[in-house]
Amino acid sequence: METFTYGGKEYDVSWESKDTRHGGPFDRGSADSYYGRTYEPHYFIGGTHTSPKITEEQMTKDEIMAYAAGYEYNEIHGDKKDWG
Repeated sequence: METFTYGGKEYDVSWESKDTRHGGPFDRGSADSYYGRTYEPHYFIGGTHTSPKITEEQMTKDEIMAYAAGYEYNEIHGDKKDWG
């Protein structure tokens, strides 16, 4: 299991883990960083753009922290879309 610690919480960043599920807060944070988008906490109940979107105003503190962790994880690892 590969992990990433952010804000005192450990996230399982293994492929298809509960923490990194497609559409979830960690996934959306890392995707926003990857595509060079601004920090805007959100996630999807199910799959990305195929289920209801939850915005920051609707998110719990833990969900916002998971989004931030995903964003920071990708920023640290420098995995960015090459728009080349």
